[in-house]
Amino acid sequence: MEPGDDVTVYKLDTKGTVVVSYQAELSELLPNGVCLSARWTRPTLELGYTSFEPGDRFKEWFFTDCWYNIFAVASEGGELKGWYCNVAEPARIDEHSLSSRDLLLDLWVDPTFAMTVLDKEEFDSDQFLTPDVREYALRALDQLRARAQRREPPFDLHQSLG
Repeated sequence: MEPGDDVTVYKLDTKGTVVVSYQAELSELLPNGVCLSARWTRPTLELGYTSFEPGDRFKEWFFTDCWYNIFAVASEGGELKGWYCNVAEPARIDEHSLSSRDLLLDLWVDPTFAMTVLDKEEFDSDQFLTPDVREYALRALDQLRARAQRREPPFDLHQSLG
């Protein structure tokens, strides 16, 4: 994989079944993962705290050693909407694709760094998550909150979408 290559992203549910796939472009190889660029190509999705609209830009960080991935989301015109963070098993990356098993728990961080935990009820009631996986997921949520509070990359207003 080299910058500029197309990558197919597979989002898996807690059972390991593909629920979403999409194309992205490799922006950067990281020592512990990849950074991708993608566009929202589906119809507008109203989420309450934000909306994803056709043409929105996503800069996505997937890690092979962290139990989460982070998406900086901006409008087509470049205005930062915030960061959508998926608590997920470490990404599996190969030559032209990556897969990520989503663990339901999410964190939204808006541009003022206000944070909203999402889908806690789904996480609490899912029958496919083992006690160990739940523990890793809750630790990952704490790590994401701490990174955002410290404004650690990619939670950086100046470099998130650059």
